[in-house]
Amino acid sequence: QVQLVESGGGLVQAGGSLRLSCAASGRTFSRYAMGWFRQAPGKEREFVAAISTNGRYYADSVKGRFTISRDNAKNTAYLQMNRLKPEDTAVYYCAAREALSGSDYYTRVYEYEYWGQGTQVTISS
Repeated sequence: QVQLVESGGGLVQAGGSLRLSCAASGRTFSRYAMGWFRQAPGKEREFVAAISTNGRYYADSVKGRFTISRDNAKNTAYLQMNRLKPEDTAVYYCAAREALSGSDYYTRVYEYEYWGQGTQVTISS
């Protein structure tokens, strides 16, 4: 069982930055593939970024602006978000699942087993 707790959301102006954190419980964090998703009002939850042991993957809408990372010693994943836009406004969720192999990454909601409670990110224009 893995519990995930996000933090770092808030209200910033367009062009600003935020760093989201996702703290995970458990002693096998390094075996888990991690992902970030977001859900805007009235829209479906969508993929943002994912990280495996040897790669990082991004939605086209955030590529070049967002960076996903992880610190296995701290059981924490991060999402650094730069050059934020009003359309980035959403509740951001981190997700985890045990990776089938070190190179696996996952981009679909149904592929993840564990989810955090979400953190609100609001970008003003």
